Amino acid sequence: MSASVRPGTSPGVRTEPRRSMAVCALIGAAVTAAVDEIVFHQLLVWHHFYDRATTSAGLHSDGLLHTAELLALCAGFFLYADLRRRGSLAAPHAWAGLLLGMGAFQLFDGVVDHKVLRLHKIRYGVDVTPYDVAWNLTGLLLLLTGAGLAVRAARRHGDGGPPA
Repeated sequence: MSASVRPGTSPGVRTEPRRSMAVCALIGAAVTAAVDEIVFHQLLVWHHFYDRATTSAGLHSDGLLHTAELLALCAGFFLYADLRRRGSLAAPHAWAGLLLGMGAFQLFDGVVDHKVLRLHKIRYGVDVTPYDVAWNLTGLLLLLTGAGLAVRAARRHGDGGPPA
């Protein structure tokens, strides 16, 4: 794991860029899952996680998704708190990880859940093309923004390429 002395701290304190990115990617994926589950499954009632069976099965699948998302959020925030407590959080890497996790979840849901596995559509009874485009484009933009931030953070941190 790459580590360097964090600016403004004692020389014994090292940041953990990769761990910061991974922890915040977990939080980002969980936050996006929560937004999807709360807004689209519960408030708008556009779909359930699994819509190819009874309404009861759909509600059960939503409960399982909500459970997984809450566990991921709790684990992510405990890991984040540990990074902060030890003074090893690399903030630029953490922001990159957050957006990477958000974008990865959104694209995975849009491509794999919606198109490959056909677990559900974004919405029923309408032409889903604009919804699919908006959903996947948002995920792609989040992912690309996170990747850009990750490259920038790596360059600033000095781990952006081969050693000189």
